[in-house]
Amino acid sequence: MSKNNDQSESDKIRFSIGAKLITIISIFVIISLGSITVLVSWLFHEDLRISAEESNFEMNRRSAGEAETFLTGVRSDSRVFIQNITALDSMSSSAEESADFFFAENPLIASVLFIIPDSQERVFINKKFLSSNDIADILAVSFFDTQKPAMGRALRGETVLVNAAPFFSRSVLAMFFPWQNNGVGGVLFSAESLNTNFGFGVNQSYMINPDGYLLAHADFDLIKEGVNIAELDFIRSIIESDDKSRQELIESDFGVMQMMPRALKKDPLLFIQDWVKEMIVKGKTFLANYNLINIKEDEKKLRQYLAFTKLNVAGAVVITSIEYDRIFEEINATTRRNIYLTIAVLSLSIIFIWFFSKTISVPLKALTVAARKIEGGDFNMEMRPKSRDEIGVLTSSFRKMCSALSIFGRFTNKEIAVKAMRGEIKPGGLQKHGTVFFSDIREFTAKSENFTKVFGAEASDKIVHWLNHYFTQMIECVEKTNGVVDKFIGDAVMAHWGTAYTAGSPRKDAFNCVKAALMMRKALYYMNKERKAGDPSNPSIRIGCGINSGMITAGQLGSDMRMEYTVIGDPVNLASRIEALTKPLAADILISEDTWKLAGDLFVTEEMPSVTVKGKEKPVRIFAVVNFSGETKGPQTLDEVRSVLGIDIPDLEEVDVNADEKKYKIGE
Repeated sequence: MSKNNDQSESDKIRFSIGAKLITIISIFVIISLGSITVLVSWLFHEDLRISAEESNFEMNRRSAGEAETFLTGVRSDSRVFIQNITALDSMSSSAEESADFFFAENPLIASVLFIIPDSQERVFINKKFLSSNDIADILAVSFFDTQKPAMGRALRGETVLVNAAPFFSRSVLAMFFPWQNNGVGGVLFSAESLNTNFGFGVNQSYMINPDGYLLAHADFDLIKEGVNIAELDFIRSIIESDDKSRQELIESDFGVMQMMPRALKKDPLLFIQDWVKEMIVKGKTFLANYNLINIKEDEKKLRQYLAFTKLNVAGAVVITSIEYDRIFEEINATTRRNIYLTIAVLSLSIIFIWFFSKTISVPLKALTVAARKIEGGDFNMEMRPKSRDEIGVLTSSFRKMCSALSIFGRFTNKEIAVKAMRGEIKPGGLQKHGTVFFSDIREFTAKSENFTKVFGAEASDKIVHWLNHYFTQMIECVEKTNGVVDKFIGDAVMAHWGTAYTAGSPRKDAFNCVKAALMMRKALYYMNKERKAGDPSNPSIRIGCGINSGMITAGQLGSDMRMEYTVIGDPVNLASRIEALTKPLAADILISEDTWKLAGDLFVTEEMPSVTVKGKEKPVRIFAVVNFSGETKGPQTLDEVRSVLGIDIPDLEEVDVNADEKKYKIGE
């Protein structure tokens, strides 16, 4: 049992060809495309980072240059205008004409203010600008009234930039700067061009004043809300830095885009306009300073390259940033595409290999099944190659081998050859308790001579055909009872039980042997019954069977060139001699005393006269087999057997034993 388990374990397919091919190709695809993906990322990552840093810094310098040029121009033009106005009487028609000319040349300037303490104060308004932007004239004047703190700083020699968008709900900046003789100049102007230049994109630029208020940004909502970002650590670091220009990689909880107003619950323009109008109606003077408190809405870590440049105007700072992750978006997208490509190629490869492996595994499975059938002794298989490759050639060769083995099996004992192939029968002899059987055709010589007389040159073929039909029936009886056909000796058959195969005990083996002999009797009866009377090509057959049991030597005998599995020993010789006694004793099946002792109770038997066999000191008891014990059908006595088979009842006293054999003599 353990041997069979070991063999079945070795026959199991742990990894099929398809699985191996899929594994190999999958590893190859993953390594190759994975290596390409990693290599591309590694090679371009550093170059892309350096390029992004340089691009961000360059954009910051360009944006800062444009902003400084624009602010410097506005301040210079405003100073020239104030200079001209102060040279004239500010209330004269010449001053008004000069103002109209100035605003016509500078359409982005909404209003100009100059104050000379204890001397004069005047606000000039660009009505065309205000009307085109739906801004009331009074609001421009009112705005300057709210900027006393900024003017105070300007009186102390500081240029101040203020975000006026929350007041006007337009992209407007106010600049206050010192004027000669302790005066103050102020200008209100549009910042649309700055916001447009900063724009949206991968790189984001914006401008703040030293107090942290956004002055220019591509998102006008942030400007209109008056967002202050001074509380951000990186903004505070920039403002406090002594560097005029720098770039670094920073990590913050949020960016400028996440800044939103916390305190303001209504539109800032409507809020301020309503409040200012109320103050004017009441005739009250006021000082307004509007600050917006900021909130962090989306708390998350944000990595970004931050470049800044401090302007020479009003301490304004232009900041340009690019998100770290956005730098590598394209390369990450390429990596993702490569991964998708790898998955797609791998999937297609697996599908292709799976179907391709079928063209190999299916024929190989068929060959495996055929090989196992050969191991079981079945050599009759129809196998046709389905391809012209190596598998097809192997299948064709295998088919030829099966055909050769099938022919070979007819010339030797197939079962023994199979057991020897499996290693169940090894060279050398083994002592076994077996039962040996011999049978012979009665009057075979006379029948052969009759074939020659009738058929002449065709006699040999007719005899062989007649014998083969007989042997086929006899062999079937042997194999059905677990016996082994040892050899054919002319018309004789030699077989044995309990040698290569055993039913489990000598008694069972002896029973099977006698059972086979009774089956042969029955088979011959029906064969003879079907024959045509007087047919010279198919004469009737009567046989004699001799059976003996005992310790015999079983093994492979022969030479290196040819071997056969057979049995030898005194019990074999006695079985042959008992078979020879069937003719003078007029019985078709005779068994020895040893066989009778093993299984005689299972059959109906009649004891025959004892025989003194040459080489034996004591007479050998012999029994004729009539039928199975308890069987009601068929003969119940030896005479009935003789009657059914057409055997004459002999007179044993007149039998001349020496006429056939001199190896025995009939006893009392």
